[in-house]
Amino acid sequence: MWENNWRKRIWQSISGPWDILIIGGGITGAGILREATRLGLHALLVEQRDFAWGTSSRSSKLVHGGFRYLKEGKLWLTLNSVHEREQLLHEGPGLIDPLGFLLTVHKGDFPGRWTYEMGLTVYDLLALRWDHAYYSPHDFQLLAPHISQDNLQGGFRFGDAQTDDARLTLRVIREALADGATAINYVRALNFISEEGTVRGAVLSNVLEGQQADCHARVVINATGVWADSLRKLVGGTAQIRPLRGSHLIFPTWRLPVAQAVSFLHPFDHRPVFIFPWENVTLVGTTDVDHAASLDIEPKISPQEVSYLMAAVEYQFPSLNIRLDDVISTYAGVRPVIGCGKLNPSEESRDHVIWEENGLFTVTGGKLTTFRLIALDVLDAIRHHFPEMPEPDRHMPVLNQVDLALPGCEQDVTDTCRRRLLGRLGSEATPMVEAAQPGEMETIPGTNYLWVELRWAARSEGVCHLDDLLLRRTRLGLILPRGGEAILPVVKQLCEQELHWSENQWKREQAAYLALWESSYSLPPRDAIPDWKAILFETVAQQKLRLPERRRKIMRRSSQAASLLFICGLMSAFIWKRFATKK
Repeated sequence: MWENNWRKRIWQSISGPWDILIIGGGITGAGILREATRLGLHALLVEQRDFAWGTSSRSSKLVHGGFRYLKEGKLWLTLNSVHEREQLLHEGPGLIDPLGFLLTVHKGDFPGRWTYEMGLTVYDLLALRWDHAYYSPHDFQLLAPHISQDNLQGGFRFGDAQTDDARLTLRVIREALADGATAINYVRALNFISEEGTVRGAVLSNVLEGQQADCHARVVINATGVWADSLRKLVGGTAQIRPLRGSHLIFPTWRLPVAQAVSFLHPFDHRPVFIFPWENVTLVGTTDVDHAASLDIEPKISPQEVSYLMAAVEYQFPSLNIRLDDVISTYAGVRPVIGCGKLNPSEESRDHVIWEENGLFTVTGGKLTTFRLIALDVLDAIRHHFPEMPEPDRHMPVLNQVDLALPGCEQDVTDTCRRRLLGRLGSEATPMVEAAQPGEMETIPGTNYLWVELRWAARSEGVCHLDDLLLRRTRLGLILPRGGEAILPVVKQLCEQELHWSENQWKREQAAYLALWESSYSLPPRDAIPDWKAILFETVAQQKLRLPERRRKIMRRSSQAASLLFICGLMSAFIWKRFATKK
């Protein structure tokens, strides 16, 4: 699909005509491409950087039902999310996997134990399963050793899921390509082609080769996420997106050991934060701040965000004495949130929206978990342009279910590794294993990756730059010290063989990658990072002084939350009964 001069072949036919042109290669664009192709539409997807370059490789890696949305009364959003989560867990084992969550309850917290109990009951009812339990402080500490016992009342355990967001995006795109779709990265939309005031295509620029071409399509869909306003302005749209940055720290598992996710309220602002295992490391996140920097520049964590997340770790795991030297890497993503004028960024809606402006359809917002539902909503919105398009079958699987043997390597691949490869690559796991050279079925030290995964990605997965390979096709640049600098000599040989890079081109790619990692995936200058320990000490001391006043506020808020959750509980009980009757 992406082999042997694939970019040249696509560019030669890029003018079309196409049924739909999708601009944006994140999970939303990928989902639209997949569902449109299933319905028989001739579809093209273009991405100005790499596939999943933006938010879709920089999320918190969670496929979750949106438990926190219940307190806002968003029952329908939560219902859709938990059902999509359950389907993805069923269809994508090895790519989407269960993740246990431990939810701490401290004295003086809002929400408190009984509010959480009601919320988790509703959460489980919506998923048609019973998955949560409450634990005493002693039992809770057995589940999360090293956790602080200060004011700990106990905690809950419930179930959600996690994924590799970039690999999920790529698998959805690859399954669309197998059904006849077309997708190309490093192609930018410069302007739109209009006929009688209606968008009917776009002027495209091939970023790598410096070429331009007119691309004609019956419908153009702007699925560029946080960049959506820049294209909308070309057709007279006004700015609607509030870019919000979420940043993360990554630690070695041995330094910050957690067997499952630990979620708690940050002592500074009482926002939920989490610490959980992912890809043989421990991930800490996330922040939620306005992102004022240019969207054309790779986002990076700020010194204040580092201090905020380090304070969270210190607050929950003080005995571990975690230091900045323990941080392996950082990453930051910018969320496409529809601005509604909320003072607190975390109070802005996470729902998706669809606009039609002079023939340009724009979709933005939404959650990773519900990407398929967003895609189906977009196809419903453009249906009047395609009267011949059949109704989508909403019972179709999100991902192709794969249960293949990996011939010739039974002795080299464990059941866990086989499951992981099938999840990440789907039906392409077999040809990938067959492409392995001697020694390449061994794991890269300190990771779950096989050396052959690098070879296959370079050969067949549309890699154009070294950061494509190490930050998105694999996540070695995040989970290995200094972006995987120690394995670059081996990576060089693979790239020279599969991508036919010359010595000079490798030197340019290596220099660019290491500079990028240093600027956007490492810590900011140490002297710019505020002293989180001092700030935490002062914050906790002030909170103790204000405890009586805070308790009165908590009582009022708990009463309001209980009323809302009671209503949600009645509705979810009705949903449970309805689904149970159907079964």
